[in-house]
Amino acid sequence: METKTLYPSFTNSTNLVIDWGNSSLKTGWFIGSELVEIGRYDSPDALLTDFVNRPVSQVLVSSTSRPGSDIRSQLTDLGTDFWILDSQLPVPIRKAYDTPATLGADRVAAAVGATTLFPGQDCVVLDLGTCLTADLVDWDAVFQGGLISPGLRMRFRAMHEQTARLPLVEAPTDLGDIWPALTGKNTQQAMQSGVMNGLAFEMNGIIENYRRERPGIVVLVCGGDASSFESRLKPPIFVMPELVLIGLNRILRYNVENLQANTPDVNA
Repeated sequence: METKTLYPSFTNSTNLVIDWGNSSLKTGWFIGSELVEIGRYDSPDALLTDFVNRPVSQVLVSSTSRPGSDIRSQLTDLGTDFWILDSQLPVPIRKAYDTPATLGADRVAAAVGATTLFPGQDCVVLDLGTCLTADLVDWDAVFQGGLISPGLRMRFRAMHEQTARLPLVEAPTDLGDIWPALTGKNTQQAMQSGVMNGLAFEMNGIIENYRRERPGIVVLVCGGDASSFESRLKPPIFVMPELVLIGLNRILRYNVENLQANTPDVNA
């Protein structure tokens, strides 16, 4: 378990959002719109143990890898009702996407986070996780779509698994000081250069095209590998590690407000 407190205390108005990934659960505790603590847990049991005796008003869970029934069964001991972000849950953006039921919850949450931080502006969100996603949400809070591409570690694994002789290579541990040279001098260096520089070139190409189409567009970068590429992307950019959590909290508050007002949603 890893936590980072950003605010001195919890209150009865605290909201909890949970981003349940492939290997861990990332949590954000909010008072209103303010993020007060973030945490990362290796298992649902670890989260449940830490959750005991913490006051909380509302909980929202998001997962791209687990069905709602699995989430409910493993988090039953939260002892409180909770929302699950799926394609049916109302969100404060519209989706101009041909298959909204297949749209990943993390992509939706990141887009909502972008519109929360930069309302009334075109935004492109680059999320560097297992996959690289680049999604456009426009000035009118409409999710227009985007692209999905292999992420950092997936590229290294693919070269190893799909060839007979290439080794399994990882990124350098300290990219701030040791960024791979374009011209690698051995196989490992060449593979690191291809993945790291190739991914940076790809993202800069995406950013350049969106800026040409939509001058003034806001570029946000999130995901576990975002900080590694911050200095390699053409500014101005905003690296927002907690963008998905911010979006999840906005979605949670939006549903609570709709429920309290008994107002039907018009933006789903």
